[in-house]
Amino acid sequence: MYRMKTTSVTDFRANIKKYLDAVILDYDSVVINRGNTGAVLISLDEYNSIKGTERVMASDGIKSAIANGRTDFEKGNFVEVDIESL
Repeated sequence: MYRMKTTSVTDFRANIKKYLDAVILDYDSVVINRGNTGAVLISLDEYNSIKGTERVMASDGIKSAIANGRTDFEKGNFVEVDIESL
């Protein structure tokens, strides 16, 4: 389950192992507040997933295919499939 924790820099420093374990083992995200701004700590797997999505979405061909698929769907140009029949 996706969760997000929030902490201060002071608390993060004092409990860094706890927060790293939460991010790595439990797939939590941690917002570390620092004044009027902050940072987000996520797992390497989550980071790689985000970057992979960015690379895919940067492709004009893929963006075009998604747009065409959406248009087809909105026009009713699709085939319904019963998953049980596959």
